[in-house]
Amino acid sequence: MKQLLLCLLLTPLLAPAQALRGRVQDAAGRPVPYASVALPALHQGTTADAAGDFALPDLPAGPQQLEISAVGYLLARPAVTLPLAQPLLIKLAASEKALGEVVVTGVGRATEIRRSPVPIAALSQREIRINASTNVIDAAVRGVPGLSAVTTGPNVSKPFIRGLGYNRVLTLFNGLRQEGQQWGDEHGIEVDGYGIDRVEVVKGPASLLYGSDAVAGVVNLIPALPGGPSGELHGEALAEYQSVNGLLGASLGLNYQKNGLQTSFRASQRLARDYRNAVDGRVYNTGFRELTLTGMVGVQKSWGGAHLWLTTYDNHQEIPDGSRDSLSRAFTRQVFESGRDDIRDRPVVSDDELRSYRIGDLRQHIRHYRAFASGEVKLGAGELRLLLGVQQNHRQEFNHPTAPAQPGLDLRLTTTSYEARYLLPTWRGLELTVGANGMSQVNTHLQATDFPIPAYRLFDIGGFGLAKKTLGKLELTGGLRYDTRVVRWDDFYVAPNLGTGFDGAAGASTPGAALQFPSFQTTYRGLSASLGGSYPLGSHLVLRANVARGYRAPNIPEIGSNGLDPGAHIVYLGNREFRPEFSLQEDLGLLWQSKNWEASAEVFHNYVNNFIYQARLFDAQGQPIEVVPGNATYQYQQAAARLYGGEISFNLHPAALPWLSWRTGAALVVGLNDNPALRERVGAAARYLPLMPPAQARTELRLTAPARPGARLTASYLRLTLDGTARQNRVYAVDGAETATAGYALLGVGLGTTWRTKAGRDALQLFLTADNLLDTAYQAHLSRLKYFEYYAASPSGRLGIFNPGRNLGVKVVVPF
Repeated sequence: MKQLLLCLLLTPLLAPAQALRGRVQDAAGRPVPYASVALPALHQGTTADAAGDFALPDLPAGPQQLEISAVGYLLARPAVTLPLAQPLLIKLAASEKALGEVVVTGVGRATEIRRSPVPIAALSQREIRINASTNVIDAAVRGVPGLSAVTTGPNVSKPFIRGLGYNRVLTLFNGLRQEGQQWGDEHGIEVDGYGIDRVEVVKGPASLLYGSDAVAGVVNLIPALPGGPSGELHGEALAEYQSVNGLLGASLGLNYQKNGLQTSFRASQRLARDYRNAVDGRVYNTGFRELTLTGMVGVQKSWGGAHLWLTTYDNHQEIPDGSRDSLSRAFTRQVFESGRDDIRDRPVVSDDELRSYRIGDLRQHIRHYRAFASGEVKLGAGELRLLLGVQQNHRQEFNHPTAPAQPGLDLRLTTTSYEARYLLPTWRGLELTVGANGMSQVNTHLQATDFPIPAYRLFDIGGFGLAKKTLGKLELTGGLRYDTRVVRWDDFYVAPNLGTGFDGAAGASTPGAALQFPSFQTTYRGLSASLGGSYPLGSHLVLRANVARGYRAPNIPEIGSNGLDPGAHIVYLGNREFRPEFSLQEDLGLLWQSKNWEASAEVFHNYVNNFIYQARLFDAQGQPIEVVPGNATYQYQQAAARLYGGEISFNLHPAALPWLSWRTGAALVVGLNDNPALRERVGAAARYLPLMPPAQARTELRLTAPARPGARLTASYLRLTLDGTARQNRVYAVDGAETATAGYALLGVGLGTTWRTKAGRDALQLFLTADNLLDTAYQAHLSRLKYFEYYAASPSGRLGIFNPGRNLGVKVVVPF
């Protein structure tokens, strides 16, 4: 009996491997060189040669779904059953690919972008790499209208979708929710941008699949899968330089696959010094040093597959404070403890220190470790998908100049995430997906002296069901979800520590102990729902609409904050009486796609009950309250909010001029603060919500050299970009908490090419960029450095820190 069971288990592994060979052509029968051929279910793929021929050996017998794509052609998804008696012939229809792409984020199963009722955007690895950015969020912001970022320096960017961010936007790494310290302005995303193959963005409530924290949308960072012929080691070496901060980047990636076994590894490092601009010169303490390692091992067979991912992230990030000499505006260095030194006693930072790559004593040290397994098992005509992951985020902020080895903030957050999702067999045009997911968290203070949030424990679980039904041309999608979240912490005392000279965690009986966080426990519950559909109005136009109810439980800082966050120079005060947020969002979109051009227009309206936001705290005389001298004090507020706006895009690619492409897009969001009591007290100053991005537009003209079979240089391009940002007057101006921001326009230039070997393989890819070519001095409205200012006035009339200036970049990728 044991031998029989063993044979049954090993049968899928011992099944003879099959080879798939074919050719990719256009509608006229001409070869499509270097087309991408993939089997997503098997996580395998290859690239056709100059004649359009491809081969995929070592495949399991049985039905398979192919995906064939090439720039300038519609995606083809033919179904095949292996083995084939003769080579497969694939015909691709000419078209721009943007609206024909298939996405997996925010939907129960793979869905074409233009047929999704919820707005979804995708960004390819090539589009990421042609931009010079210091993190993957900044790269995505440039390519997705409606996506913006709150920044605290060049390496710290937090995604905002349609004016909502922090814990309202869920960031995923290959489907696993990214859990660090998302509540902090100064805390970025712990992901290696060099290894990301694709970014998918869901604009709108995605709470049905992911639960709380996805009420504004999802940003899914998808790493590259092993590619190339079976049995060959493939990889790439990457090097990058950027002039604005002297960034030096390097990355090495390797991957291998054979007989269903897959493995990959990537190591990346980036080093940068203080960035510069035309107003501030070099901005003191904005350098960083970052190291990431990513490994994957997996198996993919006819029965399904399983993959194990291991990543580690280590970042030393300097902490700017904006202190300056009052006359020269030169940056000064803190040498005494905050609250004990006078601004006049701070020495001016030397030019040598500003140009140095050395990481200063006032810095963050962030380590993030991630281990997770994902798998899918075919159960008849259905499929079971599983995910289990553990990640640990260790965040230290060193803010004591007299004791540089003593961290002010020392938090360790451990998160366990789990998910089970079953895709039922399609029945009479109905696709049904059911599942459950959630997480547990433990946050602890280690050797800290500052305690902005409590040491808490959290448990979260939710169940969901999604359905898609095709009724003729109409595709309807809907679903329900119910979530439960339990949050608790114990009494937490702080007392002077004679060994360090600072405060530290203490017991209730410790002399001088003060109760900073009284014990707390509560349960949040919420129901989410969504209903939408898409309908083609002819062969070119698609109408889609969706209405969704989203749910978000208050995060820990919003209910428990009571202390200084040294990296942000802000004291946060929470409110444990807060209730969950519930949003009701309506989306309406029109998408046009034709041979020569495509366009889209999306509008939305979002009403949020119990909306939580930060507001600076002032006294009765209108003077800012400083609980800790030299640091602003913010208190969380809760009120109703209304957001509305939309995005438009237009892509022109005339068939008569295949080398020409013109792309443009624009986004607008308006956030209104529906707090009658506050408006009655302060009037129009409280009309708008804080941190609303201004109206933005981006246009790009790209000239691409036509592909020629056998050519050594291919994919050569020249592009001109213009980013326009309008003045933002819609600000939360209560007691001057937020100020208006001037508009600006940034001009960019880029060019690149790919050099191929005689055998037709890529040998070198070169990307050259010039961002902010005119060295325009500007402040982004969502830059937190805009408010880093020690004086009420300056000799130049310019306050705060400005964004980076002209940036010349070069990036070289060597595939092998």
